[in-house]
Amino acid sequence: MMTANSAPPAASLADGHGRRISYLRLSVTDRCDLRCHYCMAETMTFLPRSAVLTIEEMGDLAERFVARGIRRIRLTGGEPLVRRGIDMLAGRLGALVDDGLDELTLTTNGMRLAEHAAMLAAAGVRRVNVSLDTLDAAAFRHITRVGDLAVALRGIAAARAAGLSVKINMVALAGLNEDQLLPMLDFCAANGCDLTLIETMPLGEVEADRSAHFIPLHRFVAPLRAERAIWPVDKRTGGPARYFAVEDSPVTLGLITPLSDNFCATCNRIRLTVEGRIYMCLGRDDHVDLRAALRDGGDVDGLIDTALAGKPRAHDFRIERKSAPAVARHMSATGG
Repeated sequence: MMTANSAPPAASLADGHGRRISYLRLSVTDRCDLRCHYCMAETMTFLPRSAVLTIEEMGDLAERFVARGIRRIRLTGGEPLVRRGIDMLAGRLGALVDDGLDELTLTTNGMRLAEHAAMLAAAGVRRVNVSLDTLDAAAFRHITRVGDLAVALRGIAAARAAGLSVKINMVALAGLNEDQLLPMLDFCAANGCDLTLIETMPLGEVEADRSAHFIPLHRFVAPLRAERAIWPVDKRTGGPARYFAVEDSPVTLGLITPLSDNFCATCNRIRLTVEGRIYMCLGRDDHVDLRAALRDGGDVDGLIDTALAGKPRAHDFRIERKSAPAVARHMSATGG
């Protein structure tokens, strides 16, 4: 097994625009146990087992990236906790924390968090992001098609009990959860969580017209601003969020605005899919395939350099009525 310290020396990670790449989003599966309307079609075709990296291959590639200068890794999906062997991968990567890696985190829908929270904490994960768009049980079922809000809330409680920091990720959806921002903020305050709001992104074909539910965050947070002052704070977690303090609240509020306020100029991320593909940008189809090179002893580092050289300056996200998505693949195929 190659470790971060024994990997062959290679150039550090920087793209063709001079941006330092220090953050790897590693998708461990394209599968999910929910079917959120804005993210997935109701009927999905997932990758066959033969097309996906093994847990061991993911570990090898992740260690190679850490040797190249990646400082943060986020495990994503799909839903990462449905992947068999996630405990072994988390343990292997968690062992790199403070040995080349600053932080290992995970994004989850919370459905299996209660059963895995203690494992994640023992593996070295210190922070999880939980996707939770509403505290209304009926609305939660509608948005996710099959989800049970009570299960997600138990998962959040289990994560906090295991000592994990929890950040709630809430996608802003016009007409579906605009009335939930203030209740969610109060929930986060009561349960020791932070909150990040995200604009919906046009990735993959879904049955509904996403533009019908798109709302820019400056409008979504208007009810909060009407009641309380918010002001920017100097906080960074490696991702694209801008952070704010909220008057009379312990919650740090993050805003991720891929459409209304582009943040590509400071992009520090690269994405590795469960197929072994590097996608240089979430909103582009360009990719480099590492799987064959990894399995056949090819020049993996050379392919990584090729990917970085082709990383675009910015994405092409647009969300207009009846417009086609920016790319055909769903978010679950790339990793959030």
